[in-house]
Amino acid sequence: MNHLLEMKVKFLGETKIDKFKNSLVSRSRMSLWMIRVMTILLIWSCFVHLVALGGMWGPRLLKGWPCWLSHHEFPMAAQEMASLPMKIALPPKRIYQNNGYLMVSCNGGLNQMRAAICDMVTIARYMNVTLIVPELDKASFWNDPSEFKDIFDVDHFITCLRDEVRILKAVPPRLRRRVELGVYHTMPPVSWSNMSYYQDQILPLVKKHKVLQLNKTDTRLANNELPVEVQKLRCRVNFNGLRFTPKIEELGRRVVKILREKGPFLVLHLRYEMDMLAFSGCSHGCNRYEEEELTRMRYAYPWWKEKVINSELKRKEGLCPLTPEETALTLSALGIDRNVQIYIAAGEIYGGRRRLKALTDVFPNVVRKETLLDSSDLSFCQNRSSQMAALDYLIALESDIFVPTYYGNMAKVVEGHRRFLGFKKTIELKRKFLVDLIDEYYEGLLSWEVFSTRLKASHGTRMGGPKKRLVIPSKPKEENYFYANPYECLQLLRESNGTSLKETM
Repeated sequence: MNHLLEMKVKFLGETKIDKFKNSLVSRSRMSLWMIRVMTILLIWSCFVHLVALGGMWGPRLLKGWPCWLSHHEFPMAAQEMASLPMKIALPPKRIYQNNGYLMVSCNGGLNQMRAAICDMVTIARYMNVTLIVPELDKASFWNDPSEFKDIFDVDHFITCLRDEVRILKAVPPRLRRRVELGVYHTMPPVSWSNMSYYQDQILPLVKKHKVLQLNKTDTRLANNELPVEVQKLRCRVNFNGLRFTPKIEELGRRVVKILREKGPFLVLHLRYEMDMLAFSGCSHGCNRYEEEELTRMRYAYPWWKEKVINSELKRKEGLCPLTPEETALTLSALGIDRNVQIYIAAGEIYGGRRRLKALTDVFPNVVRKETLLDSSDLSFCQNRSSQMAALDYLIALESDIFVPTYYGNMAKVVEGHRRFLGFKKTIELKRKFLVDLIDEYYEGLLSWEVFSTRLKASHGTRMGGPKKRLVIPSKPKEENYFYANPYECLQLLRESNGTSLKETM
């Protein structure tokens, strides 16, 4: 009996111990699960707080909302957050009394329109109006039928900026018929205007007509003497709000990967296309037949106002794009490795392989998107110059060095974007100085060593580093372009580099 009692007590004791052990294991598992959950929530909380301080966190952020986040940029973060029962918060809509609807028709090529879109968003925000997704130029030389949604991620554009301005894909139904009938006010705004012009002269027109269309958008906002918050919003639209379509971005990543697999690469914006030469009247190095062909083309387009042009005089003034021959000489004198990959970001080069031979003889690793990709990869953007330019834009941003041979819209906007990404090396060529130096070298007045030394010395401070814009209040066309050097948005980058603006003047 005593033995049975002892056995029972022992059994009960073991049962309690087992239950206690199981309880400990269960509690340990529960604690471990709770620790994991709390860790994830803590990480998420830190992420949200960092995003809320986005304006103080590196070059990618100008505002506190994660409209810039994309899966390919932060794959691990995206995978972790995908398991959380929540979505990334969109910026809250800005609540304001709507003063009317602003429609805009952009003019020019891709990068001219890109800068204009940034200006128009900023103008709409400070007039407290609703912006209709901009209409792109379809009537210019390039005859590109692309819509905004064919080039830019329109949904991202709308949601990313909704804490600043309301953007709609089309006018509301109650006004649609009125717009279809053309019953709205349309006008070109004055170039290089400040915000008071839009507040005092344009806003009353919006209020009066309810719908206003601005039919010219290039350089309609001043470079300087604008409030810092206005300049920062222009940057935010440019660097955060305008994102190319997933198809274009994916193709851009593919090209960059192909190039990176073979080492560093230089993007050369060789602006030596037929339309550029005809428009500018620059025919240096062309034969007589080509000069006549370019002249005929210039007279064929009535909106190209300048017809009689002295090519050599214009070249001497530094107003012509460098020829392939001049480009090869310049890159060599700057010390660019002859084996580096050179990606040409441009349309069809005038004169084709014959004119490119001067470049490829010196730099044999010259490539283009057409040589890196199958024709099927580019089929969606054939005869779509703006989509092709968007692809070149992405590749130019990622290059180790960017060299434009003409200081046009792409050169300027890419230069500014590369500054924003960490003052990436961009060589801004002094063409007026260069052509004189090149002519002296060809005439035998300079040795190669002297030629190279002078060229390098003259470009030492023209590599895309921190500097302040040149301001000429009475001559905005001659001062530095805002989008080439948006220094109001680059303070954190300058501080991280330990560089002041005074040091680079």
